[in-house]
Amino acid sequence: MHARFIRCCRTALFLHLGTASALSIADPIREENAKPGTRDWQLTRVRVDGAGFRSPWVEGYCSRQSAKAGDRVDVFVSANPGRPVRIEWFRMGYYHGRGARKVLEQGPFQAGPQETPKPGEKNLHECRWTPTTVLTVPSDWLSGVYLGRLSTVPDKPDEPFWQSYVVLVVRDERPAGILFQCSDNTWQAYNRWPDHYSVYTHPKGNQGPWAEVSFDRPYGREAQHQGVVNDPLTVGSGEFLPFEFPLAYWLEENGYDVTYCTNSDMVTPERGLRCKAFISVGHDEYWDLRQFRSVEKMRDEGVSLLFLSGNSVCWVSPLREGASGQPNRIFYRGGPYGGPNEYAANRQKNNGPFPEHGPDEGLLMGARNVEPVNGGGDWVCSKPGHWIFEGTGMRKGESIPGLVGWEYHGSPATEIPGLEVVGEGTAWVGGVRPQKWTATVYPGPKGNFVFNAATIFWAQGLSSPPGHVLPWSHWTRPHGPDDRVQTITKNLLTRALGTK
Repeated sequence: MHARFIRCCRTALFLHLGTASALSIADPIREENAKPGTRDWQLTRVRVDGAGFRSPWVEGYCSRQSAKAGDRVDVFVSANPGRPVRIEWFRMGYYHGRGARKVLEQGPFQAGPQETPKPGEKNLHECRWTPTTVLTVPSDWLSGVYLGRLSTVPDKPDEPFWQSYVVLVVRDERPAGILFQCSDNTWQAYNRWPDHYSVYTHPKGNQGPWAEVSFDRPYGREAQHQGVVNDPLTVGSGEFLPFEFPLAYWLEENGYDVTYCTNSDMVTPERGLRCKAFISVGHDEYWDLRQFRSVEKMRDEGVSLLFLSGNSVCWVSPLREGASGQPNRIFYRGGPYGGPNEYAANRQKNNGPFPEHGPDEGLLMGARNVEPVNGGGDWVCSKPGHWIFEGTGMRKGESIPGLVGWEYHGSPATEIPGLEVVGEGTAWVGGVRPQKWTATVYPGPKGNFVFNAATIFWAQGLSSPPGHVLPWSHWTRPHGPDDRVQTITKNLLTRALGTK
């Protein structure tokens, strides 16, 4: 009788409050994370070749960066030598501290070596592999980041097996509290698969418009070229695990109503306009100009923006279709953001000519990219009376060790009415050269706000999921979860979601 009374009340409340509120009542993230997690989701047997990036023993990629329920996704796998390969799909989340839940197993399928493409125009490496299998996204897959673990099946009992990942973001269209944008354009910009082919490796130089990259190729081992993360767990998964998973894990642990998308999902604003808060996370350097306009519109329509990221909105990256006809599969460094600012003019002068030039990213984010931008330092409170610090007990000048890095923002956009500098300090370029970083908050036009944490490493202060390896750069490293970072983030989300 009691249970039936509760159900009736919930139904009445649904009818009274409407769809968006009813979805909040349904609590999909809490319901999902109440399910049993999986102990065995990490890569155990990992092997990369002599160049240090790819795993030719088993590797793969998906035909889309993201998909929604009912979409068909081709999964391409190469194995050399040829072997049967099984694919285990895991949704990444909290799951009672285990970090993932197994949702599907496919195969084993027979996989053989697939061709390594020869460099095309602008050094483009675009695989045209034969699909190994098709994944039709099940209707009960909640939006999230899904890793497909590829494992070879040995022919003999005493033969070793090898593993790597493919990555797929599952999106939806439901109204939600938080839109978590994965920074996958940047994952791909730094991806050197098969050995030396990213937007940074063209013979003409590492900062010009000469190189194109394609999502139609596996992700190699993440960011080893920067010396930032030396983690074999990342093979095939881009930069999600080291820079973004700590935020996703923490959000889901705390039951926030979060949904996920990729950079390319933001070329129009509709998805973001159904949410109350938008989060840019980690290393979010490469934005198509259409993304910029979408997020600008979201701010103007009342969505709060949280740049829990660094070096964000730095380069215009025009997306175009691949050889398969799938849209938004190829991009290059089309030109700098920065509007009329000197640093943008210098990029054009020193590394161009570029065909595109983006607006001043500081007028969106509240602080700008600065040069040089590689370094690390402490995150220092400069305005302890501000509402973001409520409950932290932080004093002026108090620091959170190593939280700034490996790239950051500075040069606050003081021309924005109401902009406040809430954190500022020094990052050490090359470990020895001082550079200024700045964290800011400014009010939006409809009771919303824009926060800029000014560091790639913000998520490192939120959680340390299973298998997570702390990054470090320029002889500076974050210390991991910190209750002050957690409280600041809760304060930001409380205000953005209107839950206070």
